[in-house]
Amino acid sequence: MTVKLAHKFLCTLALMLGSCWAMPVSAAERLLLRLGPFEQSIEIEDLERFAKTGELPGNLRSFSVVLNQDVRNILLQRLQVDPNITDRVIKDWLRSPAAEQVIKSLGDALPNSSIEQVQAAISIAARQANGLSAISLLRAFPGESVTIDVTRAIALALQFNPSFWESQVLGPMLERELASDTTGFDPPFNPAQRGFGRVEEQTLTFWDRQRDRLIPVDIYSNHPNSNLDGYDLTPPDPGPLVIISHGFGADRGFLRYLARHLASHGLTVAALEHPGSNVNWLSRASVSGNPGDLISPSEFIDRPKDISFLLDELELLNEQPGTWQGKFNTKLVSVIGHSLGGYTALALAGGELQLDELRRSCKSTDLLSKSPAEWLQCAASELPSRRLQLGDARVKNALALNPVVGQLFGKTGLKQVAIPTLILSGTEDAFTPAVNHQLQPFTQLGGEKYLITVIGGTHLSVGDPSNLGIQRTLVQERIGDDVEPLHQLLQGVSLAFIKQLTPEAKTYEPFLTPAYAQSLSSQELPLRFNTQLPATVYRWLQITARR
Repeated sequence: MTVKLAHKFLCTLALMLGSCWAMPVSAAERLLLRLGPFEQSIEIEDLERFAKTGELPGNLRSFSVVLNQDVRNILLQRLQVDPNITDRVIKDWLRSPAAEQVIKSLGDALPNSSIEQVQAAISIAARQANGLSAISLLRAFPGESVTIDVTRAIALALQFNPSFWESQVLGPMLERELASDTTGFDPPFNPAQRGFGRVEEQTLTFWDRQRDRLIPVDIYSNHPNSNLDGYDLTPPDPGPLVIISHGFGADRGFLRYLARHLASHGLTVAALEHPGSNVNWLSRASVSGNPGDLISPSEFIDRPKDISFLLDELELLNEQPGTWQGKFNTKLVSVIGHSLGGYTALALAGGELQLDELRRSCKSTDLLSKSPAEWLQCAASELPSRRLQLGDARVKNALALNPVVGQLFGKTGLKQVAIPTLILSGTEDAFTPAVNHQLQPFTQLGGEKYLITVIGGTHLSVGDPSNLGIQRTLVQERIGDDVEPLHQLLQGVSLAFIKQLTPEAKTYEPFLTPAYAQSLSSQELPLRFNTQLPATVYRWLQITARR
């Protein structure tokens, strides 16, 4: 086992088991690590002693290179659970489809343990009062030893981290607590259906000389159709201008289906490419323990500036005679962003970056126990500023889909957002776990706000199924036909949300309601729409915030 592989495995082991609880009557005593034909046995007690004291017993000294402070912090980390609701939360979660997938994956990585044993270990450990840790779950298994398949454990590394588990366990509660009592929904029309007019796509490229950035943009515009009587069915004006910002390692086609849908309803849509964080950048980036090697700290500034620069350029085109004259309403802009694009949208909406708070969070040495987004955000901690305002007054509302938030805006930065804002969250998002990146940030927003919660949704569930970036993922994603109801909801809600900036606002208000979301909901993919969180969920978020 190479040092790099061993280090990855030990971190993976802690990540994979790090959110489960403590102590059964019959406890496992040994851990058997299996990598192909090779096996290595260690005492769980010795691993626990190392976690508590930092001292390596003799049989662990051969692992001294990889058993460092990072691993200690992961092994010691605990997830606190409100004891008043633990039984109900765990019972609900164990019955959920999400739990079935997770337990099966854990069973594959624990080849000598049955699914029933995994379930039993979680149930036993969950009823302890001292929180969840990797070692406590290991001790919850029956028998003398627990066998770990190293290869499968590595494959699960990204998916199993404490933030992800918080969202997983919270899923069944959100499905229940966020549900509306309203029955039936009979709208006069369907905003998820294609609109009138012919949608055309054209690519423009702009060069920001000041920042030396080449920015390609796909423009989706509506061109008039006439019915049999010769009447023009296209709205007389372009309405708000919609800007779409992709996530880290993605491209401007990630939300193509949504761009075409909005354009079919008369809106002009500009989906831009961020050259410092797109798929081409990712293919060239180096991977190390330093987030700044994967993404430049300046990208957290450049992304919002890309959009402000684009608005300046489109304003010039809008005033010049020619194809684009009158097409770009740059005084009335709606920004839609996914993942890191969601951060971009929130920054443009007025969110204040609070970098001192981010630096304090990133000084922790247990970053390997965090989700990818929590690790990635630490690149911004290298920026010299303390606070940054990147808002653009032309942006009148914002939609942040699975946004990267974490500690970027601190505890009060999102209170500066005064425009209507919609956040979408998925309870099985392993990259930007719901608790830290959507639910807690939602409570911090200061203005008019909306929350879509997709029970069972993953990080890429909102993406265009034909986009190649969706098809090349390291963790399991719910995409394609399985999430078509979500795509329908996103098309309808996005259109209704943007239409609130127009005289048609009241016509579209019924689609910004829990009833509309639940009308598209299914048992396999429950959909929720809320403007505030109930007390039970808010209490859970307060507990996890203290972790």
